[in-house]
Amino acid sequence: QINFDEGDRRDPKNFSYAQKWTITLICCALAGITGAATSSYAISYDSMIKDLNCTRLQATLGLSLYAIGYGIVPLFSSSFSEERGRRPVYIMSSTSFFLAEVMNALAPNIQTVIVSRALQGVFGSCGASLIGGSIADIWQPHERGLPMSLFAFSSLFSFGLGSAFGGLISASPHLGWRWVQWVHAMFTGAFMLAVILLMNETRSSIILTHIAKDTRKMTGDPRYRSGAEIDKPSMSSLIKTSCTRPLYFLFTEPVVQSISLWIGIIWGILYCLFESVTAEFQSVYKFSVSDTGFVFLVGAIIGFMAIMYQESLYRKHFSIKGQEARLYMPCVAAVVLPVSMLIYAWTASPNIPWIVPLIALTAFMSGVFVIFQVSILYVADCYGPYASSAQAGQSLARNLMGLMFPLFTQQMFASMTYKWGLTLMALLCVLMAPTPWVLFFCGSKIRSHSKVSRKILEAEQQKWDGDTTVASSPTEEQSMQV
Repeated sequence: QINFDEGDRRDPKNFSYAQKWTITLICCALAGITGAATSSYAISYDSMIKDLNCTRLQATLGLSLYAIGYGIVPLFSSSFSEERGRRPVYIMSSTSFFLAEVMNALAPNIQTVIVSRALQGVFGSCGASLIGGSIADIWQPHERGLPMSLFAFSSLFSFGLGSAFGGLISASPHLGWRWVQWVHAMFTGAFMLAVILLMNETRSSIILTHIAKDTRKMTGDPRYRSGAEIDKPSMSSLIKTSCTRPLYFLFTEPVVQSISLWIGIIWGILYCLFESVTAEFQSVYKFSVSDTGFVFLVGAIIGFMAIMYQESLYRKHFSIKGQEARLYMPCVAAVVLPVSMLIYAWTASPNIPWIVPLIALTAFMSGVFVIFQVSILYVADCYGPYASSAQAGQSLARNLMGLMFPLFTQQMFASMTYKWGLTLMALLCVLMAPTPWVLFFCGSKIRSHSKVSRKILEAEQQKWDGDTTVASSPTEEQSMQV
């Protein structure tokens, strides 16, 4: 059986730091491009509605269908990355996403826009769903804090960046919403070339399979096989597993259920803010579209600094709290979210300076950043080799909320006004605020009642006892029968 030798430079864990950071930054660029495509589209509604003579609900469908692609497609795409490797999926994803953006920019009517946005969601999620796995492929567990924080930062900072530049471009009478899409297409085209020229395969099982094939060809000895070739499941089996296991985790694991519901509601509220912030700041403070685009930026920066502090808390308290050491800052964020949303809802008034609701909105975005980042890491810590399935279930729930919330946002604000509509959102945050506190104090006990978690806890105990070592691998994840 073909395996890596100790220190083998072909092993992704032994890539040079230059290679590791090149791959990490390419992955972060993909997260940024796909994230910016959400907010820049939403902020250019007015230009699109005027140009295509469509309704706001039709324009909103383009935002919602983009989100649902992110929820469903990862259930299938992970199977192909296990079978063919990550690099081919990244190339296919970036190329198809680029073509869908061109289709959007050239769209003669709103129906074409809606179809192209659905395709963007499908193809963008194929690559974006692999980013966490790619980072885990090349970085040791104790090294992943900064790369994963940069991944989350690029995802949420790009929301603000997309809003800012989308607002600047769409507000120009000589440019408009189509140029928002053309600028996106230019960046995606450059990213596509970077993937083709600089991206290495990071899935060790695929690299070992290629080495085994080359060895068989050179020696003529068919006995040389990689571990993935010896116990290789069929593609239909992989697809069945990747589609059913995330749903199994989502419907049976209390930790996944609670985190998914919490981040899902917050994600839906974030999409509602895309709908409300521009209109509210324009009507109350006479901001231009380009001005309102900048209100999301600072929150991501503060959230990134909070995550860096959370990493230090995690390292300090892991020996006592275990996985729950991830939850110090989310407990703070759970309090910040409803308070900041209420302040934003009740201070957006001509009699109150614009900086007050803007500070509240910044605090809310910082909290969203912390929760988004930690929800990924906490689930990964809790479910070890099954983390990708648990995260896929979480992603499905989160993006279903992203689909549903924008569809009723305008009607809600029209009937309830912004003040009471945003107050309702704050009450939803209050309802979900106990989630991280319950997990912080009772998470270990909750997981001890789960069959999957007990299996992982037993393996971890054996690891600490020196009997065995737990490693995340495709074969381990395939071993679980649903």
